[in-house]
Amino acid sequence: MFLQVLFLLSATLTIGCGIAVAVTRNLMHSCVFLLGTLIGIAGLYATLGADFVAVTQIMVYVGGIVILMLFAVMLTGGKDFVSRAQNLLGLAPSMGNKWTFALSGLVGVVFILTNVKLLMSVASSLPTKEINNELPSTVNEIGHLLVKDHVLAFELSSVLLLGALVGAAIIARPRKQ
Repeated sequence: MFLQVLFLLSATLTIGCGIAVAVTRNLMHSCVFLLGTLIGIAGLYATLGADFVAVTQIMVYVGGIVILMLFAVMLTGGKDFVSRAQNLLGLAPSMGNKWTFALSGLVGVVFILTNVKLLMSVASSLPTKEINNELPSTVNEIGHLLVKDHVLAFELSSVLLLGALVGAAIIARPRKQ
């Protein structure tokens, strides 16, 4: 029952936020919707029993979206995003409306359920593991494969990521006039 609820909430969050990313014009709103989409995908991975991929999704992609939002604010000059209604009526910026609170509640529920599923699978893979019908955790197997059999691919991917980081720093540095 738990996995069905997590799957339905994750699928709803992923599809809804994915559509919202495509139709939203505000850059910050698109980043927040993309964050919701990626958390929903992590929930879908957790329901499939792919623990490692779900944790990687949260750590890499969801963390990357936070950095994307920071760069978006920095590159657009950090302007305050004030709506036309706030300008015309002289209203103070609000913290959200009923839709943003509903969306944030859904994102929070999916995030908490995903973490509960991941923690349950980690707890079930401890040495005092009982026999159950759920899929076993794949984190230990992937860790052993990365360190023993596929260490060259692991090291090459780290060099590739380092090259991407250096390239991003070179692109982002200020130009001399």
